[in-house]
Amino acid sequence: MATFTDLQTPATEPIPMLLDRPRLRDTFASLAIRNYRLYVISQVISNTSVWMQRIAVDWLVLELTCSVTMVGITVMLQFGPILLFGAYGGVIADRLNRRAVLMTTQAIVGVLCATLAAVTLAGVVEVWHVLLAAFLLGTTAAIDGPARAAFVSEMVGNSRLRNAISVNASIFHLGGLIGPAISGYLIVIVGSGWSIGVNSVAALLVVGALALMRTSELRPAPRRGRSGGQIREALGYVASKPAIFWSMVTLAFVSTFGMSLPVLLTAMADDTYASGATGYGLYSSAAAVGAFLGALASTRRTTLRLRSIVGAAIVFGVVTILAALAPSSGAFLVLLVGLGLSRLLFATAAESMTQLSSNIGIRGRVMSLYIMVLLGGQAIGGPLMGWIAEEYGARTAMVVAGLVPAIAGVTIAAILARTGQLTLRVNLRAPRAPVTIVRRTRRAS
Repeated sequence: MATFTDLQTPATEPIPMLLDRPRLRDTFASLAIRNYRLYVISQVISNTSVWMQRIAVDWLVLELTCSVTMVGITVMLQFGPILLFGAYGGVIADRLNRRAVLMTTQAIVGVLCATLAAVTLAGVVEVWHVLLAAFLLGTTAAIDGPARAAFVSEMVGNSRLRNAISVNASIFHLGGLIGPAISGYLIVIVGSGWSIGVNSVAALLVVGALALMRTSELRPAPRRGRSGGQIREALGYVASKPAIFWSMVTLAFVSTFGMSLPVLLTAMADDTYASGATGYGLYSSAAAVGAFLGALASTRRTTLRLRSIVGAAIVFGVVTILAALAPSSGAFLVLLVGLGLSRLLFATAAESMTQLSSNIGIRGRVMSLYIMVLLGGQAIGGPLMGWIAEEYGARTAMVVAGLVPAIAGVTIAAILARTGQLTLRVNLRAPRAPVTIVRRTRRAS
């Protein structure tokens, strides 16, 4: 079996380092490219509407069953297929035309959401309808996700790739925080069916945007032919790249325990503060504000280091714990802003590190593994956090959601410090950087 080094593909380029902070006008430099601009406009709408649909589905299940555990099972069905089919989605992304793959998957999403919205609005929806639709949408996402992530480089090339990856990751995670907020208000006003229906329209808009792209301006990656062992090859590649491997390990803990925010906020709104769907929308809005600030900050990041990713995971965990222990709904709202900001900074850094550290010829498969960790973790974490919330209370569930990522981050930092012979240096006379990580110097014998 041929190894990745045998492939006729260019060597992985070093991660771009910015010596000076980007000018404000360069914050979204990648949007100067027409194809990427079309893509971003469609993705802002699509990612927001996807999360609107997911939250509407979760709330619909809660209304039909009155069970937070069933909400968690629904989350598992929406994300679970990533664990089953995600790796094959990466093989498809490396083998076929990524633009064509995206157009096909989005057309399927449009049909599925339109059907579920119709039965919901007609008042004949049953739980099995919702669960089946969630599974089919999750299966489609397993193919769509890797192609979507790897397609970015085909639109912008190498010079603006880092900025585009940051913008793309920001859109994805911002949608995950804005969408639930909008959906919460729509559920109160017109019901779950319309939030689901909006996603069918958004999917068709994505198909239209992809069709309008100038194919002559795309930079298609080398296509990988049919051969055995492509998934094993990707696993070996990830294991051999510490920057990718440890980014994914950190992400596994954050996504499984800390990214089931819809389940946690549903429980907090329903049990802790008794604010219903309106409160749920308000809490999601606060997290979305923080995510927007995090999106802006991520596009102006000058360096990208593994220790920054681990540090962001620790900060995210601490803020989540503080939010869980908030003495009032007002304090909870403020801390949710910090939660949204720290989550987005972590997520964009982890995705940027993974994409920029991987060769373009294998990027689809690498990103499929990344997405498996990201969404698969939420598939496992959804029912787990729902069960904890039901058995021990919403506050306890949120404490767990922050405590596990924080402990994991500290542990991974210790491992990296030991293997890299790094140590902490504390200098209280330097207020801008009182704590820094430096290489450990050897003592003379």
